[in-house]
Amino acid sequence: MRKLVPLKSIYAFVAVAEMGSMTEAADVLCVSHSAISQAIKALEKQIGQPLFNRTGRRVELNQAGRKYYRKVAPALEQIVEATEELVDIHHDKHLTINMVHSLALHWWIPRVPDFQQAMPELDVRISNILGSFELEREGVDIALIHGKPNEWEDYYCEKLGDDELIMVCSPQLIELATSPPLKKALKSPHLIDSAKRLLSHFPPIFVTNDRRKHDWQVWCEANGIELPLQQNNLTFSASIQAVQATIRRLGVLITHRQFVRDDITHGVLAEIGPSVLNPYQDYYFVCPPDKLRRETALMLRAWLREQFK
Repeated sequence: MRKLVPLKSIYAFVAVAEMGSMTEAADVLCVSHSAISQAIKALEKQIGQPLFNRTGRRVELNQAGRKYYRKVAPALEQIVEATEELVDIHHDKHLTINMVHSLALHWWIPRVPDFQQAMPELDVRISNILGSFELEREGVDIALIHGKPNEWEDYYCEKLGDDELIMVCSPQLIELATSPPLKKALKSPHLIDSAKRLLSHFPPIFVTNDRRKHDWQVWCEANGIELPLQQNNLTFSASIQAVQATIRRLGVLITHRQFVRDDITHGVLAEIGPSVLNPYQDYYFVCPPDKLRRETALMLRAWLREQFK
């Protein structure tokens, strides 16, 4: 049997050839300078001739080294690619998806049973990092973004759907309305007059964080309604809190349809007045471009497209 060349010697040889320095090659491979030097010496001894010309601290391939590099570098690349393919297959059943808390609670969780039925072998883990961030550094495979694409220019970014702002309240709040004209108006809940009458009887609920602070203003301006004043104890920093306050019949809320779509479907909340497209935010599928080589990422994207239709 022919004597095999240690793979670590090939790694060292290729790194030194490409970096032109044993010190830099050591940094790339996360080993010591002496480990690189010993690996190169062992390789040259086994081959029976030097592979580098040494000039001070710099090294460069000699004629034999260049010939050797042309053959072993592509072979090493094939080994690395084959290994990465197997690693990807092993990890392909796991995806970490990032989305804001409100979307995770009110949109994702109600759809988990449908998702499990569509992709029973896929293990999805949810993270809730706010704002823009580096997906790779945070260990996130895919982000379901509620924002604008200019914050994600280094990534693959596909729009999934528009963001609609709607007025909601508890159906029980409507039942508390004792005024016959109000009850009559609310029988046509999508008319702007219904929203005006509701606001004249019940207080508005506000969300003040940077991503939600324009919601009331956008909706009111689009519908020609004067922006209501904020009232004591009805201003919250997060949509989750505001939605819960609305469910508890504390007032009326302008929020995002996807946050409360299932609550409306199940009669927990009622939609009042017309909807308005939000100019500040939409929904996007975001991921590093190389993630689209994974079958599970493509399947998830297709599923999300259907959900946002």
